[in-house]
Amino acid sequence: MPPLSRNATTALAIPVAALLLAAGVMGCGTSKRERPTSAATAPTTTTAPTTTTAMTTTTTTTTTTTLPGVGRPQVTVGDKNFTEQFLLGHLYQQALAAEGFTVALNPNIGATEVTIQALQSGSLDMYPEYLDTWNTTVAGIRRSLSTLAAAHQAGQRYAVAHGLRLLDPTPFSDTDAIAVTQAYASEHALGTLGDLRTVAGTLTLGAPPEFRQSPAGLPAIERAYGFVPAAFKPVELGAQYQALDQGLVQAAYATTTDGQLATGGYTLLADPLGVFGSGNIVPVVPAKVLLAEGPAFAATIDRVGALLSTTVMRELNAAVDLYHQDPAAVAKQFLQSHGIVPATAS
Repeated sequence: MPPLSRNATTALAIPVAALLLAAGVMGCGTSKRERPTSAATAPTTTTAPTTTTAMTTTTTTTTTTTLPGVGRPQVTVGDKNFTEQFLLGHLYQQALAAEGFTVALNPNIGATEVTIQALQSGSLDMYPEYLDTWNTTVAGIRRSLSTLAAAHQAGQRYAVAHGLRLLDPTPFSDTDAIAVTQAYASEHALGTLGDLRTVAGTLTLGAPPEFRQSPAGLPAIERAYGFVPAAFKPVELGAQYQALDQGLVQAAYATTTDGQLATGGYTLLADPLGVFGSGNIVPVVPAKVLLAEGPAFAATIDRVGALLSTTVMRELNAAVDLYHQDPAAVAKQFLQSHGIVPATAS
C-alpha cells in the first residue's frame, strides 16, 4: 500500500480541480515522497530546467566515436520535491548526457498528479515514480499484489494502454517502515514487525499524527501483525530519530531509505507480510519518446537504476540530508565511481 494512504485515481485525465489540490495540498503528506525539501538540500536552480549534453567520446588519439544520443531530440527529465528525487533526477540526467543525449532537468515538478499532466502535455519526457504510487494513485489498482513482478506487470498494463512505459524497477524500495535503536533491537531480539508483539505492553510508538488513523499506517500493522502499542506519541517527520535517541519513544515511523539509517545506530524492522507495498522506482516514459530516442535511452536509465540498492540509496540520501552535500555533486561522484560518467566530465 502507498505510504499513509493517497487518494487513488482511475484515469490519467485528472480534473483541473484535482491538479490544483495536488499542487497545494497533496504534496504535504507524511511520506517523504511528497514532502518539500529544505532550502539547504534543494537544487541550486529551480526556476528553469538545466540542460546537459555530450557530443562525442574519444576512443584513440585519432578516432572519435559518435555517442548514441547525439542527434536525438532533447528530452526533459523531471523529479519531485525531496532529496531522493533530486538525486534520481541528477543521476538520470548526467548518465544520459554522458551518452550524448541532450537533457533538460526540471526539478521539483510537483506531486504525482501534476507530473502525469506534464507527461500528457509533452512538457516532460521522463520522471521516476514509486511503483506503489503509480499503481494506486495513477492506475487505480486496489487489489493486493504479493510480488514486485506482479506489481510491475499490473502497472505496465495500465501504462501501455495510455501510451506510456514503465522501465525496469530499481532494487531499492522506499516504503513506510518502523525503526528502533540498534540497542533496543538487540535487547529485545527484534527483527520484524511481528516481533513488536513481545514488547507491545511497554512500547511507545512515535509517528506523524495521521499515521495513527491511516488505513495504510498503524491499523495495517495491527491487522497484519497483531501489534498494538501501549502508547502513541505524535512525532513530526524529521524528529523521529531524535525522539528515539532521547528515549521519548521506543519505535518510530521511518522510510526504508532514510539517510539516518546509514549511520548504523538504528534497526529497521522487516515487513515480511508486505504491508507497506512496493516502493521501487520505475522510470515513466511515453512510448513515443522511447521510439525517438532509440534503445540506448532506456538502456542507460536501466543501467543506473540497477545500481541503486537500498543501502546505496540511504548513503546518497545521507550525503545530502546529513552532510549537506549538493545533490548534483553526489550524483556525479556516484556515476564516476561506476564508470558511467567520465572522471573528467564537467
